[in-house]
Amino acid sequence: MGAGPGDPGLLTVRARDLLNRADVVVYDRLVSPATLALAAPHARLVDVGKHAGNHPVPQGQINELLVEEARRVGVGGLVVRLKGGDPYVFGRGGEEACRLREAGVPFEVVPGVTSAVAVPALAGVPVTDRRCASSFHVVTAHRRAGEPLDIDFGALVRAGGTLVFLMAVSTLGEVCAGLAAAGMDPQTPAAVIERGSLPEQRRIDGTLATIEGRARAAAVESPAVLVVGAVCALAPHLDFHSRLPLAGRRVIVTRPRDRAEGLAARLAALGARVDLVPCVETRSVPPVLLAPVVERVPEFSWVVLTSTFGVRCLMAALDAAGRDVRWLAGARVAAIGSATAAELARRGVRADLVPAVYDGAHLGVALAEAAAPGDCALLFRAAAGTADLPDALDAAGVPYEDVAAYETVLAPEPAPEGLAAALAAGAVDAVTFTSGSTVEGFAHLFPDAPSWRLVAVCLGERTAAHARAHGYQVVVAPEATVDALARAVAGVQFSA
Repeated sequence: MGAGPGDPGLLTVRARDLLNRADVVVYDRLVSPATLALAAPHARLVDVGKHAGNHPVPQGQINELLVEEARRVGVGGLVVRLKGGDPYVFGRGGEEACRLREAGVPFEVVPGVTSAVAVPALAGVPVTDRRCASSFHVVTAHRRAGEPLDIDFGALVRAGGTLVFLMAVSTLGEVCAGLAAAGMDPQTPAAVIERGSLPEQRRIDGTLATIEGRARAAAVESPAVLVVGAVCALAPHLDFHSRLPLAGRRVIVTRPRDRAEGLAARLAALGARVDLVPCVETRSVPPVLLAPVVERVPEFSWVVLTSTFGVRCLMAALDAAGRDVRWLAGARVAAIGSATAAELARRGVRADLVPAVYDGAHLGVALAEAAAPGDCALLFRAAAGTADLPDALDAAGVPYEDVAAYETVLAPEPAPEGLAAALAAGAVDAVTFTSGSTVEGFAHLFPDAPSWRLVAVCLGERTAAHARAHGYQVVVAPEATVDALARAVAGVQFSA
């Protein structure tokens, strides 16, 4: 199976479906962690990654491993051999498939988006353009240790068109020298694209005569693609990636892992490199313990939800009580914001009340205004929820019952490798906080973070107050939504 150039969004639908069902995933070095995260929860991950000149698992051993794993999972089991790019484009997938065939192991090939075409395109370089290139040629610049490059440079120069060299970092000088010696104009445009399709992607422009020196000065590392040809001159006009508002920026998301995907995806779409650092964990009260509460829903005029997680807890409690959403028919439903209202709508419940400003204080005021004499509200929310909501109801004389349906606890996971060093070096630009507890969890992991060069972008003034108390430079999202939070990050004026 081809994993594409790195961005999991470039996986084929077939690849994603099979990853979601895999029992074993045997993967290469260039497969991104985000792609591996799509594997089935029960899948066993086997790293056989190889670096240039360093093959901890020799190819022959990989071939036998695939046979052994297939026999171990047996009929009905699924082993995925996950390779960067396309498995048959310089990926030795053909060798592995031949060994499976010899061993009588049935297999399927799932093509992938090859970096030979995708990486240049994402950097603004079309491999063909009828104005200047009617063909393109893909060449491996990899060589065995101690052996010369096996490339017919003369044939490539005579063929014309665009030349795309994969695995060219260590042999960049030899490739450029070989093309020049074969007669290519030294002023031919060229580009090296490093880590294509990933947020940290960058492009180094030059000519055949200058690209090696410029790539060396930029400390380019593998994986990178070398493109030589007139199409490289189009890059400044066609490059969209570097124009994204968060291109080149690194942002930390501290939400619980099961609720981080939406914000992370929005930031990535704006060009950011996103690090997931879950600092809190939300734990539901066992639904069976909440069942007696939902049995009493008919006693209340309002059911009030303050988070999407609270909606899920309510639905689980209804199920535990042998009920469904029809049990809410006699009550009106209030939601703290658009995300909570959308989660209710997905469950077939339309919120009767959503405040104009998405926080507890405004929800309490709006509910007090909408409540009729004699109304009573059931607050279905976190154990340590803020006092704003009940305070507003107390002030208006609206009776309520405050039910602790779940709790948020500090449960920071180990920080990703190298993140502390990146923070200290000023390589991280912003951290997002969606609650005071995420601030406290992050402070537990990185007590020195406020002294480093990063901005805390916060959801709501209460969260911001926690961040300020720790000494952060704070920006507050204009609305309490993840969309507004992502836009607030994009709007930060980062220091150089």
